[in-house]
Amino acid sequence: MPSISVINLGRGAYADALALQMRLVEQIKSRGDDCGEAYLILVEHDPPVITLGKAAKPQNVVADEATLAAAGIEVHQVTRGGDVTYHGPGQIVGYPIVNLRALDSDVRAYVWRLEETLIRVLGRFDIEAFRRKGLTGVWVGDCPCKIAAIGVAVSRWVTYHGFALNVDPNLAHFDLIVPCGIADAEVTSMAAVLGRPITTAEVKPVLIECFYEVFDEFQR
Repeated sequence: MPSISVINLGRGAYADALALQMRLVEQIKSRGDDCGEAYLILVEHDPPVITLGKAAKPQNVVADEATLAAAGIEVHQVTRGGDVTYHGPGQIVGYPIVNLRALDSDVRAYVWRLEETLIRVLGRFDIEAFRRKGLTGVWVGDCPCKIAAIGVAVSRWVTYHGFALNVDPNLAHFDLIVPCGIADAEVTSMAAVLGRPITTAEVKPVLIECFYEVFDEFQR
């Protein structure tokens, strides 16, 4: 049975988390197609960062370099799919490093399961969340508003990059970009929906539990 190790980095720089991802991806690839070894990296990116995926349009970073520098926000071009995203403190970013062949899964099914994990997490906090047809991620409310983003990459069937759940980040930082390249999409957080403070420490154990529920091939 495949097993997954949870690596909780706390707060950390984007470049460090990316380097760890790539090291683990290469480790799993070197062990063959049937390798059931897997990892779930959890991190809050500090300093905050804007990442541009393969489909990113430069104009979707609305703020200029001086504004971003004054806010202490880094910018990184990355290899995941999708457009522009923001990551910062108060947001749980998850990077599953998983061999899809060991799970007998494809990329579309994998993304669906990431969405399902996040929907279940939010449900545990009495937040009704859902998918939107043709749009990756998790949404809430009548607007609707995006509360979790997903952008993955795959190298020889091993996944990296992943998801970002807005627990209680600085939502004003999302005004510096066009989130995921969707001009009319608003962004929200668990704290905003609940109308009360909530910490990542409260949410992480629930997220790990829901991940194991949805990816039930993994043993702890």
